[in-house]
Amino acid sequence: MGVVLWVACGLVAFAVARIVPIRRRAPLAEVTAAAAAAALAGLVATALDFGGVGELDWRAAVFAFFAAAAAVGGMRIVISD
Repeated sequence: MGVVLWVACGLVAFAVARIVPIRRRAPLAEVTAAAAAAALAGLVATALDFGGVGELDWRAAVFAFFAAAAAVGGMRIVISD
């Protein structure tokens, strides 16, 4: 259940980032980066012992959200016109 929460937070971060029109790229690349970053952040949160793969924890969700937002923002900075 925790993995679903992490990916959902990544998708929410992607949706929030799509509101900002600056340097928007292909949505498939951004959603992939957001979901991957959220899953990786969730695994790091599990290693740091807040949250887990099978349990819902708000701290892991916030960590995954901000990691996904940073990944999408980083993509927009690196990929320029």
